[in-house]
Amino acid sequence: MKTVTAKSPHDSSSFSFSRRYFNWKKKVEDDDDEEEILTHSSSWHFCAQAKEAEELRIPVPCQVSLVPTPRKKLPTIAVSKLRSALNLFGKNRSAYRSALGTRVVGTLFGYRRGHVHFAFQEEAKLSPAFLIQLATSTSVLVREMASGLVRIALECEKKIGKKGVKLLEESVWRTYCNGKKCGFAIRRECGPEEWKVLKTVEPISMGAGVLPGYCNGNGAGSEGELMYMRARFERVVGSKDSEAFYMMNPDGTGGPELSVYLLRV
Repeated sequence: MKTVTAKSPHDSSSFSFSRRYFNWKKKVEDDDDEEEILTHSSSWHFCAQAKEAEELRIPVPCQVSLVPTPRKKLPTIAVSKLRSALNLFGKNRSAYRSALGTRVVGTLFGYRRGHVHFAFQEEAKLSPAFLIQLATSTSVLVREMASGLVRIALECEKKIGKKGVKLLEESVWRTYCNGKKCGFAIRRECGPEEWKVLKTVEPISMGAGVLPGYCNGNGAGSEGELMYMRARFERVVGSKDSEAFYMMNPDGTGGPELSVYLLRV
């Protein structure tokens, strides 16, 4: 019996398992004493090839490649295609979300006997992405919030043939507060007065109160002091025609005290 050995520059105890049993260069020519021993349990296929080749007097290949080279490139190509698809989906989703994330800063402010304003900002230092003026007075809304949970629904009409207008860009809304109709709300641009209020409450992450120095007159026709409420809101996008903003509690207990729903019907 002749033993098959591996002769290479790395012929030592440290060469790999596959090279020890499958990469050989010396061929046994003695038919009487020839016997090849492969100890690996999964090498039966190569033993059968060697036996059949010996019977037909066909030389056995000196080296057998276990892993084809092109197969290593397939996972890389598949991952590249998957990554390109995810990037494309991410771009479309980012454009659909109207530059607002899932966490926004919400500010409610207005003079005590004046109209209440709602502003939603991506960050406290940025201009509001959505600013709306409700027909309800600030004092009435404050009383509603003191009594319990408040749900404000804003509805606008879906006009046939009008495309490309995002939900947050609609100008006129029907307003409902806890199921009761409260007139119409109007979307507004952030002017100098509104921006001054937002800059004043910028350091406040969450809270409510009265801003000192903001008082619209002292007579009977005055609108009183400027009240505000500020908190973080969670934004949930249902579709291109529906969004919701839920006020988040910092302690994580209980449900939101204020929710705003935007619907296009």
